Amino acid sequence: MQQLKSLIQKYNVPGPRYTSYPTVPYWDEQSFSLALWKQTLKRSFDESNRSEGISLYIHLPFCESLCTFCGCHKKVTKKHEMEQPYIQAVLKEWDLYCRLLQDTPVIKEIHLGGGTPTFFSPAHLTQLIDGILSKAEIAKEYEFSFEGHPNNTTREHLQALYDLGFRRVSYGVQDYNEAVQKAIHRIQPYENVERVTQWAREIGYTSISHDLVFGLPFQKLEDVLQTIHQTQRLMPDRLAFYSYAHVPWIKGNGQRGFKDADVPKDDMKRQCYEEGKKQLLAQGYHEIGMDHFALPSDEMAKAFAEGSLHRNFMGYTASKTQVMIGLGMSSISDSWYSFAQNEKKLEDYYARLEQDEIPVYRGHVLSQEDLIIRKHILNLMCRFNTSWDAPVQYFAELPQVLEQLAEMQQDGLLQIHEKNIQVTEQGKPFVRNICMAFDLHLKRKVPENRIFSMTI
Repeated sequence: MQQLKSLIQKYNVPGPRYTSYPTVPYWDEQSFSLALWKQTLKRSFDESNRSEGISLYIHLPFCESLCTFCGCHKKVTKKHEMEQPYIQAVLKEWDLYCRLLQDTPVIKEIHLGGGTPTFFSPAHLTQLIDGILSKAEIAKEYEFSFEGHPNNTTREHLQALYDLGFRRVSYGVQDYNEAVQKAIHRIQPYENVERVTQWAREIGYTSISHDLVFGLPFQKLEDVLQTIHQTQRLMPDRLAFYSYAHVPWIKGNGQRGFKDADVPKDDMKRQCYEEGKKQLLAQGYHEIGMDHFALPSDEMAKAFAEGSLHRNFMGYTASKTQVMIGLGMSSISDSWYSFAQNEKKLEDYYARLEQDEIPVYRGHVLSQEDLIIRKHILNLMCRFNTSWDAPVQYFAELPQVLEQLAEMQQDGLLQIHEKNIQVTEQGKPFVRNICMAFDLHLKRKVPENRIFSMTI
């Protein structure tokens, strides 16, 4: 444990979470245009739609109250009359994409995120998905998933989405301690989580996930272990065990409801993860990528074992698609060759659609170097190793990267071989730091201001 503490002190620095490479602060927006986005998307779609299908992420941004730990783009409101106009807007956006793509999209994945997807009524969610599928085919093997808030997910929500083909649901739990819940403005009793988990099982959902967070304000080690103990009683198929990103200088007043001193840091925060991880492994969960765990029977665990695990703006996924289209306010799309983000403000999103425009406002077209580095970072995030035995995986700065990684090898975080590197068990908590060694954009332009959360 003493060695781990010294490594934490050494490597706990601000760094990206690598849901993309290049990371958003390093997108070259000046050379990006909506026309380029359409061009690269059409190219990628034509290459891959019939062979592997596409993924859809649909952002449903409304929340009835603000959770202060949340880093997502949302709109806090209790006005449910906003549901129908938003659904009509998303369906119009989808129609614009279908007209651009011409061939019928083959949908392999749909994920409803937020915000709070279960803010929307079952009838409106049915209208949304029916509208999407009316212009698409469903792949032979597919996964439809959504994020459910335990306080407002009803049995009717679960049944309606199940009838539409959804088989995976993720519930945000965070922590069961009342003092922690009060600080993050998410009062949510265990009984609510138990109820919606049991409903999902009774209806027939095959993968149920719980999201837990460590490092929250006022959270102690015993709180984390107690939350995991209560989670064990429900045995979800998957678990995300996230590090709380304390970035009040970015998120503003939402993370100013408590003092910086109230947030666990460094050694204490990492102990929460390490002790929590021990409990999860003892319960039969397997560690999958970064901050994720799954039972051996779950598709995520199988994908990790087979080396087919993938990571994109939706997080980890059991299968890869070259194209991911994001629908809705602030959604990010990925054509593999480029990224594109929608308007962040609801009014701007609506205004662009009223002009019959795909509501993209910024993005990045990946260079050949970007594509190579992206592959290495994906390998590290999804497999804990990467190699450069093929010419396309080699890049000019690789010798300098390996020189930087040599110190991490001395610290026992990885092993460097002639054509590959392998992250060690001790190095898994530091995978973001290892990825940073490959991040040429970060090296060439160190941020003047702090824009990233701490890596540990």
